[in-house]
This record gives sequence, structure tokens and C-alpha cells, in this order.
Amino acid sequence: MRAIMLLCMLHAAFGMDEFGWVDPLSTSETASNPCYLDQQSCGCCVMQKQLNRMEEYFNLSYEGMHHVLTESKMALNNFTDSRSAFSVALNSNARMVCFGPFTDDRLIPFKDVFINLGDSYSTDTGIFTAPRSGVYSLAVTVYSDIDSVINPIAACANLIVNGHAVAVLPEHKGDDPEDSSTVVVAVGLKAGDQVGVLLPAGCVICDNLSHFNTFTGFLLHTTDS
Repeated sequence: MRAIMLLCMLHAAFGMDEFGWVDPLSTSETASNPCYLDQQSCGCCVMQKQLNRMEEYFNLSYEGMHHVLTESKMALNNFTDSRSAFSVALNSNARMVCFGPFTDDRLIPFKDVFINLGDSYSTDTGIFTAPRSGVYSLAVTVYSDIDSVINPIAACANLIVNGHAVAVLPEHKGDDPEDSSTVVVAVGLKAGDQVGVLLPAGCVICDNLSHFNTFTGFLLHTTDS
């Protein structure tokens, strides 16, 4: 009650026109705003604004998630395409079977497959075809348990890339009839390069279920985009 009387006294002292309180409903700016005219409409407006903000946030979030998902799929596909590994042996016979000696050079057809991830090694030709450009690890082991009457180096082979030797595996015959040699290299290959193991003329290798002769390779990392 005292507060009302105080307001009336202030009104009388200073005048209504210069210092009076303006009713928001009386202004042209707010007269058309439903939030001042209808409290229910005001609530709807607020909810609509919130829904609009939520929709905008959802759209931005969806676009971001879609972008991340697309990049993840591309990375996964790239990783899947990059998987390349093979490991093969000369044969899997119960008894010792030899390949060679011949009077000419021949590719060694490693027939027993341990793994051929990417199907880039052909058991028909004995050739591994690089699926992608990159650095590959290659390993070859050859073994023989018989003497060659043609060549004093019985167990011998050449690791070749596109017909050119990148590593030579010679093993001179000793006092015993068994000879073996191993080489492990890291080489850069281009997509489509062909890798194989060549048996030079006069050389011979022998194998059975023990898998003394092996040819292995796998992709270390790609160098293409």
C-alpha cells in the first residue's frame, strides 16, 4: 500500500508525459507480436525457435558424421586394397621330389600355397604380380640334397623382377650332398611388376612336406596416392 502511494506521489511530482512508464502493448512494435497478445502463441513461438535450432544442429551434426563416415570407408577400402602377402613352397609331396637340373633357365613353380592374400601370386606361372606400387619384402630359400652333374653349384636360384635378377642365391657344394641358400630383400615395386624365382641351368632343388624351398613376399607400405 505504501509503495502504491509512493508511485502516485512520484507521478504527481514529475508528470506522466516526461517520465511515465510505457505499456509495451501500446507500442506499434510489440502490438503485433503474438507473444504480447497471446501467451499460448508465445509458447509456440519459443518451441518453434528451439525446434529450428535443434534441426539446424542435427543437420550440421549429420553432415559432419557423414563426412567422417565417408573418410573412414575410403581409409578402410584403401587398407583392404593394400593387403598383399603370399608364401609358397615348392611342393607338398610325402617323398623328396626335385625340380631340375635343366639345360636352360626356368622359373620355379612353387605349388604349395600357405597364404595368397590378394591373389597376386599365380601357382600356374610361379609369378607374383605387384597389385600396388610400394615397398615389398621378398624372401627366397632353396635347398637340394642331390649332386648336379652339370653345375658344381647345386642349390642355386635368382630372385628376378621383370626378368632382371635383384638377388642371387648360390650355394657351392661341400662335403655333404645337402646344399641350401636364403636371401631376404626389401625392394620398391611398381603396380604390375612381376616377381619370380629363376632356376639357372644346371641347378636343382628338392622338397617334400618339410618345405625346404619357399618363396615369400608382402607389402610393407604403398607409395602410390
